[in-house]
Formats: sequence, C-alpha cells, structure tokens
Amino acid sequence: MRYENMEPAQFLERPNRFIAWVQTQRGKEICHVKNTGRCRELLLPGAALYVQRNENPSRKTPLDLIAVRKGERLINMDSQAPNRVVEEWLRQGGKKGKDMAQGEEKSGLCLCTEKALIRPEYRYKDSRFDFLIKEEQRRILLEVKGVTLEEEGIVRFPDAPTQRGVKHIRELMDSLREGYEACIFFVVQMKGVKYLEPNDKTHREFGDALREAREAGVRILAYDCQVEPDLLEIQEKVPVKL
Repeated sequence: MRYENMEPAQFLERPNRFIAWVQTQRGKEICHVKNTGRCRELLLPGAALYVQRNENPSRKTPLDLIAVRKGERLINMDSQAPNRVVEEWLRQGGKKGKDMAQGEEKSGLCLCTEKALIRPEYRYKDSRFDFLIKEEQRRILLEVKGVTLEEEGIVRFPDAPTQRGVKHIRELMDSLREGYEACIFFVVQMKGVKYLEPNDKTHREFGDALREAREAGVRILAYDCQVEPDLLEIQEKVPVKL
C-alpha cells in the first residue's frame, strides 16, 4: 500500500492517545495519531516522523502520523495499515514475498486463487474477525495484529493489556470445533528483526492464550514489512517463539 502527500516532521508531545503536536515546515501543528497503543519507546521528543497531509477542511486535524524513525529503523505506526497489506497479500495468493510460497502452501493458508472469497470484517459469535477466507469446502478465520514494539531486534505483542485480543484467541479456538480453520497473522511493521514473541511482561494472559491456541491448532504467522515513508508491503517470514 502507498501513501500520498507525505511530509517529514518532528515529534514534540502527545497530550492524549489520539493526537500529537509535531513540528513541520509550516510550524507547530496538531496531528492525528493512527495508533492508540502506548508507543512510549517510539514517540520520544525530537523523534523523526513522517506524516500524511490531508487538506479536507472538515477534518479537525490536517495530519496523520504514519511512521517514526527509531535509530536506523523506520517503523510504520498506522494501525489501519496491517489489514490493508494482508488483504493485498491474500489477493495475490499469499506469495508476494521472498520466502512465502513453500511454507504457507504446506500450512494451507496460501489458498487464494481466483475462486477464493475473501470477506473482510466477518462476524463470528461475539467477535468480528478481520477476514473470512472461503474456497471450496474450506473456511478460514483470520485475525490480523500489527506489531510496532521492538527491543534489540526482538518484537513483542501486545504493547498494552488487551482483553479483546484474548477474547479473539478464545473464539478462534472455538471455531476449530465447528469446522473452521483459524490463523493469527502478526504484521511486523518494520524490517530487520530476529523473532516475535508474546509480551508476557505486559499481558501474560494473552501469551498463555496464544500458546494454548497453537496447541489447539490455530496457526500463528508473522511477517515483516518493507517500510518507506510512503510505502508498506509484506515481505519475509519472521520466526515466532512462544
């Protein structure tokens, strides 16, 4: 996926989860933060940002915060982007990466041919999952999680407690008993990481549920992304250590 009207900026402060003050070529401006997570390790005073400008006069904020530079690493912070890049990946058959085809064909996720139905925002029981994939007799529930928390090359999820995330995992396990296949897809919104693991220090219950889900037959996948100021694209498989 590509972004238009991108500009460099500098982070100043974040009064609440939804907005930040940034410095652009036009001066100090208010910016919508498209990620309500804590992001404390990313949004530090003076951090180099990339923001998207929208000239729509009906908007309360003219800018959206898209990416931040952490050292030499550029990290996409747009929480809406993972679903979009996963849908692109699915519609291309799950093969638009350097090492995707063989591993995911064996696991059964790489099934999206012209006959496949990819249905976003599918309601199952009390949850709305990101995608339902149907082809012939197969039904796959797919839940997408964006990952921005990184430390020394290790990425972790979540960056804050998420009872909603635990609920999704439990219902994915329930779906297996009704003939669905189920998958959790972690989109690592950066390059050059070692592996992904659950953030047990922040939310042990989520990590325990994830480990239980894998034992039950839920597939756990993670892929990194090529990140540029105006681009996010799924690339290579990332090891998952539970």
